[in-house]
Amino acid sequence: MPGKFQIGEHLAELVDKIVTSYNADERTRHLDRQYLPSRREVVEIIQLLLELAYPGYYGRQNLHQHNVRFHVGELLPKLGEKLFEQVHQALCHESESAGQTEVPPCDKKARRMVMEFLERIPAIREMLAGDVQAAYDGDPAAVNTDEVIMAYPGVLAVTVYRFAHELYVMGVPLIPRIMTEWAHTMTGADIHPGAKIGRNFFIDHATGVVIGETGVIGDNVKIYQGVTLGALSFPKDERGRLIRGYKRHPTVEDNVTIYANAIILGGETVLGRGSVIGGSVFLTSGTPADATVSIKPPELKVRKHRRQGEADDHATNFQI
Repeated sequence: MPGKFQIGEHLAELVDKIVTSYNADERTRHLDRQYLPSRREVVEIIQLLLELAYPGYYGRQNLHQHNVRFHVGELLPKLGEKLFEQVHQALCHESESAGQTEVPPCDKKARRMVMEFLERIPAIREMLAGDVQAAYDGDPAAVNTDEVIMAYPGVLAVTVYRFAHELYVMGVPLIPRIMTEWAHTMTGADIHPGAKIGRNFFIDHATGVVIGETGVIGDNVKIYQGVTLGALSFPKDERGRLIRGYKRHPTVEDNVTIYANAIILGGETVLGRGSVIGGSVFLTSGTPADATVSIKPPELKVRKHRRQGEADDHATNFQI
């Protein structure tokens, strides 16, 4: 059994070194400032949203028609209070980070944004119902929609994205990224909250999917694991800084299927309606409608292992 670890007389020296490192580089510290959203609180907000989005699946179970109204009546004030505090912090943090010596009152704007967001929850749930159905219809392994809601990482990633996107469109800083990056950690799917995604969207398996900020996806689109909808290049201004705000990511029109590990890059790349993009395809230009894009299968070599004592001429090469 090892003894207890004690820093002892080295404590003051170590503290000095670490604090000195804080003063040496302000990029990795948040000191002498007042406002910042709490990541922990944002994650709790996500959990409350999941409970509202899928009653009986997340949080309290055994709900029925006689008590669900009471349940929602309990959840909404709790969600509103937490969201108001974090949106308030995010808005004031944005002003503070911009160097304003006196941060303007953020209460009124935060309250308006939160009420507007809460009003949108029924419409978001309508979108999610289509996403859940798309997942069930698109995966023959799915037993029912209960399994899809409770177990499918792609559905979780899209659900969090739907809520985060509404906050992003409203202009709430920072919080939407915290939400989708939490979902990224949980599911392996990285969807920027700024992306525009239509109805009945399904990510099968989820792992390794990347959808960039300016990506546009139509209705009834299905993508598989490892798909990247990314930027082709990053133009810089005369001072060498990245130019932000322009369309960098592809457009995927309605009824497109993109198979595993396909990489589609560029803001001018448009995948035409009804296209099928094969696995491991690399695209930097668009496709017409109803096109199928695939790559030639690689040449495979199969060599039969020689058993001990077997003559060399019994070893055979096969090419497929």
